[in-house]
Amino acid sequence: MRELLGAGFILLGIPFFIASTVGLLRFPDVYTRLHALTKVDNVGLGLICLGLAVQASSIAVALKIVLIWGLILLASSTGATLIASSALRHGPPPLRSDSDDSHAGR
Repeated sequence: MRELLGAGFILLGIPFFIASTVGLLRFPDVYTRLHALTKVDNVGLGLICLGLAVQASSIAVALKIVLIWGLILLASSTGATLIASSALRHGPPPLRSDSDDSHAGR
């Protein structure tokens, strides 16, 4: 039963990685791409780590998997903050929805 539950969490996490990859390729600017990568990838990784922790052979292994997930959360949020700060200083400004061409007819 643990194997099925773990496999279910892992399979549930895969679409989140696919969605974040699509967001990385399709979103218009660095800020929305970072949002897709940090939010959706972390949810997908959390589900996969949860699935692996359920299938772990011992509590110690499960705790190590959860610790790895926590470290990756910390690293991805720090990296995203640094990238966004650098983009704000040196790159293009964030896109605004009120400057969108779809509102030009109003």
